[in-house]
Amino acid sequence: MTVRESGRTTVPRSRSLRQLVCGGIGHTVESHDWYVYTFLAVYFSDDIFPKSSGDPLVPLLNTFAVFALAFAARPVGATVMGWYADRFGRRSALIVTILLMGLGSLMIGLTPSYATAGPLAPVMLIAARLVQGFSLGGEYGAATTFLVESAAPGRRALFSSFQYVASSVGHILAGLSTLAASQISGDGMDRWGWRLPFVWGAVICLAGLVIRSTAEETLPTGTEGGRKKTRTGAFAALRSHPRQTLLVVGLTIGGNVAFYTWTTYLPTYATVSTGADKDGAVLAGTVSLIFFGLIQPLGGLLCERIGGRVMMIGFGVAAAVLTVPLLTAMSGWFWSVLAVQCAGMLVLTAYTSVSGAINAELFPQELRGRGIGLPYAASVALFGGTAPYVGTWLTSMGLNDFFPWYVAVLCLVTALTAIGLPRSVPDTRDGPASPAQSLSPDFERHA
Repeated sequence: MTVRESGRTTVPRSRSLRQLVCGGIGHTVESHDWYVYTFLAVYFSDDIFPKSSGDPLVPLLNTFAVFALAFAARPVGATVMGWYADRFGRRSALIVTILLMGLGSLMIGLTPSYATAGPLAPVMLIAARLVQGFSLGGEYGAATTFLVESAAPGRRALFSSFQYVASSVGHILAGLSTLAASQISGDGMDRWGWRLPFVWGAVICLAGLVIRSTAEETLPTGTEGGRKKTRTGAFAALRSHPRQTLLVVGLTIGGNVAFYTWTTYLPTYATVSTGADKDGAVLAGTVSLIFFGLIQPLGGLLCERIGGRVMMIGFGVAAAVLTVPLLTAMSGWFWSVLAVQCAGMLVLTAYTSVSGAINAELFPQELRGRGIGLPYAASVALFGGTAPYVGTWLTSMGLNDFFPWYVAVLCLVTALTAIGLPRSVPDTRDGPASPAQSLSPDFERHA
């Protein structure tokens, strides 16, 4: 229950903490299940896909093709679950997404090898990843909306930044799961040990389900701001707010290709491009993710002081300028991989700590789940999810030096989009975080 104090809405600390945990736990377990795939790709690719005598990278390339293909399900999940969250509530949508992620993870853990089942093995892997892609597509919009609507006054950016704190925890668990499984002696890791983190991921999804069942719904029933709630279609936000939809796409393009590069693909990139040790690269990735998670709230607090537009411009410009020198300077030495990844994540924080709050504030409450989810998921599917595949493909073609430029150019797109935002764009520093408040009309008047 919220109370009013000196004209401001005060949210009890115990409720705020519970809402943070309930909103973030899905990102933790889903990030573990989603990203453990990339950590383990170098281990299970030869087990699921047939080997090629001509190019040893073919199974790995196929594995990342499936990773990219799963992102095609994200816009579908975002559309369906965004409508579901706006129609039946954020809490209900978040319970469905975490259940589906656990199912997909269990399917991967039980996928037979190519030697045992032939083509059925990659087919089952693809099906499992599509289930996970659908789930994760629905998770972002619902979780972002849930956290922003749960925030106390002036704390929307801080609350939204906890998505990436939770995501980092999931990344760290994925790294620890991989490192623990890699201790299996002999060739056990390549033959069957890689399955254990996926099965473990399904188990922790059940824990996340229990936690989310205690969440307090943030979507009011009945009326909103004196207006009767209307039941609109899955694409209502796209039809009524096309400018905001394009802004979400533009802001997401560079931010997500950078996110998947620094948090997900870098251990593999270091392995295939610099000859870094597999286990050492995963360890560097895990340590850097701890650093990344710790600095997210700091980024959110900074955003509350200087504003989201400034933060987003800073990210785009810094990433466009620094990505190439950072990635080209990296060697196979453990400390080099760790230093480069931490530097990249420091720049990335200027995006991750503010993007959720900006995206949420571009749409009115009754369309927020759909407004955020679909354009975000579509952009991630086209650019973020394909980053590992593009990087691996360029390496297989002997063009690995081109990948840093690819990332830098897309980050420049985000910078230009952020610069194009009107100065009166809803600011994460202003106003209460009332769930019923719609900031979109202000945007329309000033745009």
